[in-house]
Amino acid sequence: MHLMNATLSEQELVRREKLAELQRLGIDPYPAPTFPITHKSTAIQDGFKGEENEAAYKQVSLAGRIMSIRDMGKAAFAVLQDASGRIQLYLRRDDLCPGEDKTLYNTVIKKLLDIGDFVGVEGFVFKTKTGETSVHVEKFTFLGKALRPLPIVKEKDGEVYDAVTDPEFRYRQRYADLIVNPGVRDTFTKITKMKGAIRRFLDERGALEVDTPVLQPIPGGAIARPFVSHHNALDIPLYLRIANELYLKRLVVGGFEWVYEFSRNFRNEGMDRTHNPEFTILEFYTAYKDYLWMMDTTEQLLEETALATNGITTTEVNGQTIDFKAPYARVPIFEAIETHTGIDVSGMDEGELFQTCKDLKLEVNSTMGKGKLIDTLFGDLCEPHYIQPTFITDYPVEMSPLTKKHREKEGLVERFELIVAGKEIANAYSELNDPIDQRERFEEQVRLMERGDDEAMYIDHDFLRALEYGMPPTAGIGIGIERLAMLMTGQVSIQDVLLFPQMRPEKIEG
Repeated sequence: MHLMNATLSEQELVRREKLAELQRLGIDPYPAPTFPITHKSTAIQDGFKGEENEAAYKQVSLAGRIMSIRDMGKAAFAVLQDASGRIQLYLRRDDLCPGEDKTLYNTVIKKLLDIGDFVGVEGFVFKTKTGETSVHVEKFTFLGKALRPLPIVKEKDGEVYDAVTDPEFRYRQRYADLIVNPGVRDTFTKITKMKGAIRRFLDERGALEVDTPVLQPIPGGAIARPFVSHHNALDIPLYLRIANELYLKRLVVGGFEWVYEFSRNFRNEGMDRTHNPEFTILEFYTAYKDYLWMMDTTEQLLEETALATNGITTTEVNGQTIDFKAPYARVPIFEAIETHTGIDVSGMDEGELFQTCKDLKLEVNSTMGKGKLIDTLFGDLCEPHYIQPTFITDYPVEMSPLTKKHREKEGLVERFELIVAGKEIANAYSELNDPIDQRERFEEQVRLMERGDDEAMYIDHDFLRALEYGMPPTAGIGIGIERLAMLMTGQVSIQDVLLFPQMRPEKIEG
């Protein structure tokens, strides 16, 4: 105990002394979890109209965390925070302790209650002289002692004046961030609404939600560097999923005509404001459709999702207004590159593309094939210019090993990426369903891997076998859920839409 206490702050030591005092008084600071709750704070704030309906609020019971205490002598005001919001409590000594024993008020509430503690209260609702809806507490129950003080956040008239903004604290201690920054909880509530809207859109149109493996023998379905694991019982390497595409296509082969999955994916790559090694992709695949249908459907999906999430189709991101109302502009990738660089690269071979990238001072190397060079040109010099939702279409075949060749344009494929606020949000194809062509594309990826490209695709022989049974013409898409969430909630960092973003291990002393 002595060694542990040596690392505690003065406030933490005081709180442990209060914990011991509660126990000496016979009060369990961590009682059995059942507490009868009849109302949430926001429901009371929204529903109570004073004399008009006070009879309906003569007996309420709610529980939550104490966020402030103001001692007035024989009475006190406190603020209770529950999952929905906050409400003021009025605690009067003689109402809580009508007899001679005033210990509950004089000792427990005035001396042993701290900001952050959990309590349950029962009483009636009224409005103070200043018009604030409050609960006059008639019964008080201790539900949980907080041994660590919360960061102090000052508020006035509903405005937060010194919210905790230190990212090291906020992302590492998200639990505390959620307590003291109510706007953070609002962000994650919106994200849940967003996901629900997407599910409704797909379910109402007959799509089937499915689950596919996270541990895979081959990291397929995307061009990315995987995390590698090992299965002891089978004594084989396994890879954390980089995409679920090939498994969803297997299901289309099996006869499901529209499948979708919110897929937790893992890519062993860099981290920045728009990349986290663990992230969620929504992918869906629809038989007998193509990328043109998918563009129309994506517009409808995102417009409806924006309305369900925010009530309007627009959102503010980093000072820019983004409008998800359909339709969206459609720009071929070679046209986009020529518009923003003045160079027509559509007829260039790999050597010419490499030199063009060098001339434009882009970071390229000899392991990069034609597809990666074009991707670098577009990503570095063009992508940031597309703020409003824009479909970039008709990619070269070298960039798209899983995509059907363009029905009209030689050397291109039927693919689009949706760019919003200068970042890719979605990637979609008319899916390649020719098993012979697919095998040749995989073999080209192997040649790139042999050149040193550690993000090139592996050959998935079982997927090729599935295609040989026959897959109908199919449209497929992957939508980055965190990037979409950033847009829908107005955040500029992916860490702000991940409850627990990946961070370096914390150095803990003591």
